[in-house]
Amino acid sequence: MSTSLIPPESLARVGEILSEPVTVLIDQREAQRYAYAVGDLNPIYFDEGSAQAAGYRSITVPPLFITHALVRPKPADELRLDGLYEDTAAVSLQVSRMMFGGEEWDFLEPVHVGDEITGTTRLADLDQKEGKKGPFVRLVRETTFTNQDEQVVARSRQVGIAR
Repeated sequence: MSTSLIPPESLARVGEILSEPVTVLIDQREAQRYAYAVGDLNPIYFDEGSAQAAGYRSITVPPLFITHALVRPKPADELRLDGLYEDTAAVSLQVSRMMFGGEEWDFLEPVHVGDEITGTTRLADLDQKEGKKGPFVRLVRETTFTNQDEQVVARSRQVGIAR
């Protein structure tokens, strides 16, 4: 195998929480705007009676809304030249570029309007592989979403590929 692209101090961070947890109150108006934007008009997102008839305690939200809700707004003047924001939870690697390598979700409990959801992201895995074009790094960030009752409602795993 070629020289390591992963500094020892970065490898030591596996399992570490990468940034402060983010907590938001799930807002009905924002959740419904999201449902309209993604074209999901399921009545359980808009009508209390429909949600309860479907077995929910109250109006619920589209599953992927939780990741949207937890994104902190930033001003446009903080954008980099490539149109992205600086990654404050970056892991140092000896690479020149990073790309999105996929995402997996586990939805464990419904999220309702009025729930308070906290997202905590940790470095789940970091390893180096050999590909056809040489070595690359696979970086996995896992975000756990919990509600106000400390129930895990969802978990996502994002994979980054770096060369």
